[in-house]
Amino acid sequence: MDRTALIVVDVQKGFDDAEFFGTRNNPACEANVSALIAGWRGAREPVVFVRHHWDQQGSPLRSDEAGSEFKDVLDGDPDLLVTKTVHSAFHGDPDLGAWLRSEEVGTLVVCGIQTNVCCETTARIGSDLGFEVGFAIDATHTFDQDDHAGGVITADELARVTHSNLDPEFGPVLSTEEAIGELSST
Repeated sequence: MDRTALIVVDVQKGFDDAEFFGTRNNPACEANVSALIAGWRGAREPVVFVRHHWDQQGSPLRSDEAGSEFKDVLDGDPDLLVTKTVHSAFHGDPDLGAWLRSEEVGTLVVCGIQTNVCCETTARIGSDLGFEVGFAIDATHTFDQDDHAGGVITADELARVTHSNLDPEFGPVLSTEEAIGELSST
């Protein structure tokens, strides 16, 4: 199990709806996701696209809305397309864990949207299932969040906490450059 898969989580047009999601961080996210995809394809390693169908009334990620479509930075066909209705890509269809094992993948690098929600959840569960997990934090973004006490937790602060939550317990938090560099060195 020496292959490394790139797991691209929920890079969908609906997340551009600032009225619904609010203020985001990391404007370089999409460019970094694109660089990761190019690096993985250049190394002939598997690329998995994950999409979230959130059929809550008014959600821009509804399966019947244009917002459920992938952003243009996700060019070409993935090696696997997973559709989910919950936070983890490991709880979607088809079964991501089974596919990764059948493809002899032992290591994952996670990127996408939202840093502290679906990306972090996918990384945690991947680690718990026995995969080595890297998290390309500069290829993720999230949104400011209500702190339920009358204040706001900024997207940058949420990303900082995700970094602390994941590294080292669930796996290293990497830059896009570091992730591509590690891929090239194996």
